[in-house]
Amino acid sequence: MRLYRLKRLFVGTPLPTAQARHERLSKTTGLAIFASDNLSSVAYASEEILRVLVLAGVGALALASPIGVAIALVIAIVIYSYRQTILVYPQGASDYIVAKDNIGPVAGLTAGGALLIDYTLTVAVSVSAGVAALTSAVPALFPYRVVLCVAAIGLIAVGNLRGVRESGQLFALPSYLFIGGFVALIGVGFVRYALDGPPAAVPPGPAEPLAGVTAFLVLRAFASGAVALTGIEAVADGVTAFKPPEVRNARTVLVILGGIMITLFVGTTILADLYDVIPKDEETVVSQLAWQIFGGGPLYYYLQVVSMLILVLAANTAFADFPRLAFFMARDGYLPRQFGNRGDRLVFSNGVVILGVIAIALVVVFRGSTHALIPLYAVGVFTSFTLSQSSMVRRWVRTRPPGWWWRVAINGTGAMTTATVLLVVAATKFVDGAWIVIVLLGLFMLMFLAIKSHYADVARQLSLEDYGGPPPMNHTVLVLVGDLHRGVVEALQYARTLSPDAKAVYVELDPERTRRLEEKWVKHGLGVPLIVLTSPYRSLLGPLLDYIDHLLAREENHMVTMVLPEFIPARWWQHLLHNQTALLIKGALLFRRKVTVTDVPYHLKS
Repeated sequence: MRLYRLKRLFVGTPLPTAQARHERLSKTTGLAIFASDNLSSVAYASEEILRVLVLAGVGALALASPIGVAIALVIAIVIYSYRQTILVYPQGASDYIVAKDNIGPVAGLTAGGALLIDYTLTVAVSVSAGVAALTSAVPALFPYRVVLCVAAIGLIAVGNLRGVRESGQLFALPSYLFIGGFVALIGVGFVRYALDGPPAAVPPGPAEPLAGVTAFLVLRAFASGAVALTGIEAVADGVTAFKPPEVRNARTVLVILGGIMITLFVGTTILADLYDVIPKDEETVVSQLAWQIFGGGPLYYYLQVVSMLILVLAANTAFADFPRLAFFMARDGYLPRQFGNRGDRLVFSNGVVILGVIAIALVVVFRGSTHALIPLYAVGVFTSFTLSQSSMVRRWVRTRPPGWWWRVAINGTGAMTTATVLLVVAATKFVDGAWIVIVLLGLFMLMFLAIKSHYADVARQLSLEDYGGPPPMNHTVLVLVGDLHRGVVEALQYARTLSPDAKAVYVELDPERTRRLEEKWVKHGLGVPLIVLTSPYRSLLGPLLDYIDHLLAREENHMVTMVLPEFIPARWWQHLLHNQTALLIKGALLFRRKVTVTDVPYHLKS
């Protein structure tokens, strides 16, 4: 009862199924939920570009701006492509569904597995980056970054367990505060640069020759900054989460998201170039930029706080979409069916919990380091982008609706663009850790197919097609006893209702105890025969299992029901004072064919 009350405190009161329609999102709240992942990348995507370019010297940092503009062009292409996808899949344009429907199950599973990996990494990377923003402003917290990451993931998971609409209301304000803070940063930053140039305290970057810059380095910087695209597919995945008209609202939010994302990302990247910001391990690029533009005043700390909040809450996008994608895949039999169950608050609670646990494990393993996790990032999302856009091209060519040729051009451009980025990301980050994602994706594919095969085999064996009915059955009821008390007597009474020929079985470990039991049995055994099995090696299970096997071997269709008397203490801690023999026996008999175990509890009073 206490656990139930604790659950209600954190999760809230259960919602009826009829309430599901009222849990939909408005455009304002939907933008906050589905855009947080995209928006958060503003705080670290530019920095990842600079961290690669600085390897060729400070002079190479000037290439950050053109690389940022190129990435912005890719963002625009992908967003326009997904607007077409939403029109065709109003029930939720998951890349998994789009690829499965138009190319085949293998393509669908590849896209689904890639997205599951990407959503998990989104949580780990976003929270780690958010904590990095906090520790940049408050360096004394740096040693506690892993603890802070774990606490943040736990809080976001609990928020999502409370329901889609409630989590959206919780997380909407930080998203809009973040947008306002970065608009102020970019606006003031460009005005100050136009009027005064960079602050005198910051020396301009030396004019170095770019001899160290290679095509591979530029591609690697582009691949690192391409993490800015993660989360674009979230709106398409969650079309059904919007209020009616769902499709129009989702497409509108997608356009708004693209406009905000491109403005903030390109603006931040260009400002970092203009203000000669050099990436440091101990302080983020955004922190350095804000310090130069705002100084150490309230606006600097405001930007650090909202950056931390949006980075941490960017994980909310993954918590919104991971459970929904897992539901689609579980519905098709490629994931355990538990992922298809809605919880008390009409959310797919199992998906939320699993995502939280795996993300916490990643944060602990990588010690909350954003830069250690980034190489694993983006491979999955660009794999799903490419498969989704290629699938739409095939759909337009096959169905040829009015204007199909320009639709092919839109999605074809999207497919070629994301495929190019995927090849660049995979090639440049392979040694740094991208190979781990590729291996994981292969293992996921094997897991999906194994689960599907299992469900197909279960369905085949349980099917009533061509089933002639069961053969005649014989039945033996056994009551396992270790002593004779009130709980055992009630179990004997219950067993006799199952079969008048029920027998009691006792495994002899001590002859003296056997003698005392037989004396009590004459008076309180209810006339049920007592069979004593000898156990020279003091094993309880060995003689019992041998006896059951002997009964089953007598006839081909013989069933044995094992009745287990078990007294239940009034307090949970009192269980620790008693042997868990019944649990051991149930575990031993669980996988034995033609054996049924029935537990008869006797509840003790407090």
